[in-house]
Amino acid sequence: MPESRKILYTIPNFDTAGSGKALINIANRLDRSRFEPHICCSHDRGIFFKEVIASGIPVHLYQTTLDMIPRMKGLLSGNKLALFFRSLKMDLIHSFHYGPDYSEPLAARLAGIPWVYTKKNMSWGGKSKNGWKLRTFLASHILAQNKDMINNFFPDKKNVSLVPRGVDTDEFSPKPKDRKLLEKYQIRKDEKVILAVANLVPVKGIEILLDAFEALSEKHNSIRLFIVGDKENDYGRQMEAKTIQSPCSSRICFTGKVQNISDYYSIADVFVLPTLDEGRREGCPVSLLEAMSFEIPSVASNVAGIKEILYDFKDMLFHPGDKNDLKNKILFELNNRSQVKRKLREHVMRNFSIGNEVKAHENTYERIL
Repeated sequence: MPESRKILYTIPNFDTAGSGKALINIANRLDRSRFEPHICCSHDRGIFFKEVIASGIPVHLYQTTLDMIPRMKGLLSGNKLALFFRSLKMDLIHSFHYGPDYSEPLAARLAGIPWVYTKKNMSWGGKSKNGWKLRTFLASHILAQNKDMINNFFPDKKNVSLVPRGVDTDEFSPKPKDRKLLEKYQIRKDEKVILAVANLVPVKGIEILLDAFEALSEKHNSIRLFIVGDKENDYGRQMEAKTIQSPCSSRICFTGKVQNISDYYSIADVFVLPTLDEGRREGCPVSLLEAMSFEIPSVASNVAGIKEILYDFKDMLFHPGDKNDLKNKILFELNNRSQVKRKLREHVMRNFSIGNEVKAHENTYERIL
C-alpha cells in the first residue's frame, strides 16, 4: 500500500472559529489511508485552539506570512521559510490565510512543494490587488467557493476547482427548542424568533435587518430578534448603539460570540443573512447552510455566494439593502413556510454536506499529486 501523502494546512491563528473550524472539519475527515494532515499556525492561543489539540493532528508553530519589503530582506525571509517547509517533508501545502500575502506561496515554490489556496470571498481590490495576483500566479491550484468567484476572478485559469462549503448535517439537525435559552431570554410561547448569525462587519448589512425588524414591530409585537456573532468592534458597537434608539430595543439581543450555536438555531423561526452587494460579499456562508440544515426558513440577500445556495428557493432571496423587501420576506416566512422546512435540509444534505466538501478536497489533492 502506498504511503499517505502529507498535507500541511496553514492558517494565521485560531482566534475565531470561522476559518479554523472549516480547516479542522476537513482535516479531521480526510481518508488517513491516503492523507496525513498537519497544521501550521503562528501561535497556540485562541478560543478554538483547544479543539485543534483535541483533534490529535500534529501542529507546527511558525510564522508563515512575512514582510516582503524591503525586497532583499523579504527574499531572505522567504528562503528561510522555504527551508522550514522542506524540513517538514510535506507533499502539499493548503493555505487558509485570508490576506494577500505572497511570501508563503513563494517559499513553497522555492521548496518545490505544491501550494493551494482557498478563495473565500468576492473581493481582492485596492492595495491588496497585486498581492492576490501574485498569490494566484504562484499557486499550483485554487479552490473557489462559488461560480461567480470563478467567473469574476479566474475566467481563463485551468487550475481552479469549485469547492463550496459543507456542514455536518448530523450536528446541525432539528431538535427541540433549548429550554435554558427560552428561560434565559424569557421567550414566550407565542413569540417568534428571528435569528442572524454573522461576524459584525459592515458588509453583513445588520443595519438593514434592524430597520426591517423595527418596521415589522409596528404591527407585530410578538417577535424577537437575536444577532449572534463577534460584536467587539466599531461596527458592532454602532449597531448596538442604533438599537438603543429603537422603540423595540427590548426585543433585540446582541449575544456576542457563543459556543452553543446549535442551541440558538433550535429557538429560531426564521434565519436572516442581510449581506450587502458590495465589498467582499460572501464566498459560501456556512451559517446559512447550518440554518437550512436545521430546517429553518431563511431569508438572505440576492448576492454572490448566497444565490447559489438558494437557487431552488429563489423566493427566499431579497434585494440587497432593501429593508422593505426584507421585511415582507421575513413576514411571509414567519406565516407560510412550514411545508418547506424538510426541503431545505434535503437540499443541504444533497449539495452542501461536509462529506461532499471533504471528497472534493481529496479529489483535488489527488489530481495535483
